[in-house]
Amino acid sequence: MDALDRLAEPGLDLLARVDTLLAAGAPEGHRLWPLLRRMQVLPGAAVREFLDLHPAPLTGAGHAVRRLVRGYDDTCALLGDTIAWSGAAASAYDEARATLLRHLDEGPESLVGRLESTASYADALAGWVEGSRVALARALAEVLGSSEAVAVHAATRPGVHAGPAGASAAAEIATRILGVLGVAYDGAETLLRQWGPSLAETVWRDRPAVAPHYGGTTRIGY
Repeated sequence: MDALDRLAEPGLDLLARVDTLLAAGAPEGHRLWPLLRRMQVLPGAAVREFLDLHPAPLTGAGHAVRRLVRGYDDTCALLGDTIAWSGAAASAYDEARATLLRHLDEGPESLVGRLESTASYADALAGWVEGSRVALARALAEVLGSSEAVAVHAATRPGVHAGPAGASAAAEIATRILGVLGVAYDGAETLLRQWGPSLAETVWRDRPAVAPHYGGTTRIGY
């Protein structure tokens, strides 16, 4: 359990009140409006969705992907064993074997290269989630202890008519929370742009340039 989990209950209670006040409309011209148009969600709903994001599953996925590399290493070791033979068939086999080795484990576009990129992307996402949760927890702690929180609680008491002060306080809290989440989502999009080329589907490379000749002599040595 991290700081965001510990603040979730009081934070969601406050943001539910904020959402209720904002459902009647935010103050005209408030800086919250661009955030609402961009995010298309109220702060309470946005935080509830974000609470389900944890770094541990992504870190575990990165470890699992890296374990797959061992199987490719074993296969490449077998393909790297030399066979004492010569002739057209031997040349064709050596060319195909070299091509397969390049496809399996040579450079970032190989299968192993893509696995390593996928694992590193999972690690980067885990770091993004962890950092974003810290930032959101900090923002929640600030708004929970703010004068705006007092005004929002007062405006949402049973039997109380929510006036302009309550709406203004709700808009200020929503601006802080959606601003942090907007930065977090920008970070996620940046990661995807950075890692996208390294996560593309790998293709078979370097087909044999010379067609094999049949009918020649094959010599095998032991």
